[in-house]
Amino acid sequence: MSDLKIAVILGSTRPGRNGKAVADWVLAQAQQRTGATYELIDLLDHPLPHLDEAVPPAAGQYAGEHTKAWAATIAAYDGFVFVTPEYNHSTSGVLKNAIDYLYGEWNNKAAGFVSYGSLGGARAIEHLRAISAELQLADVRQQLSFSLFTDFENFSTFKPGPQYADQAAVLFDQLESWAGALRQVRTAQPVAA
Repeated sequence: MSDLKIAVILGSTRPGRNGKAVADWVLAQAQQRTGATYELIDLLDHPLPHLDEAVPPAAGQYAGEHTKAWAATIAAYDGFVFVTPEYNHSTSGVLKNAIDYLYGEWNNKAAGFVSYGSLGGARAIEHLRAISAELQLADVRQQLSFSLFTDFENFSTFKPGPQYADQAAVLFDQLESWAGALRQVRTAQPVAA
């Protein structure tokens, strides 16, 4: 087993959310692999208020204990799979808030995206790609987009087709490759004085 660690971040805290089933499916697919260790981060377990840090995250001067705990959680990973719903043509507010809390902990790491929504959540991913660029997160090309109309029974029971397993494998291959390469980038960087 590789020592790469990748977090599957569940970006919805909504009651009755569909995202838990999607994130559990992603994690089950990932745990069959040997290229990295995958773990679930459920934002329900990391209740962050609306960004309440006075100093911008790029300074890395976190004051709140909730921010320090969140930073320590994210710092431990080499890459991320963001599982996002699409709300109003974008990602969820809770995921955007969690991302905005930090800066350096995201830098030079890899990101992949899994979305769900009426149009498969593709617009949420497009917004996350732009956010990732600012945070120096290298996002991989492969993505998974699940439609509420075809991949969920009665819009609530997740029933992905068998073709998604192969698509997920491509996402994980790309993510693990980039996460390993970017680990080398991070270890080659000089330590700030």
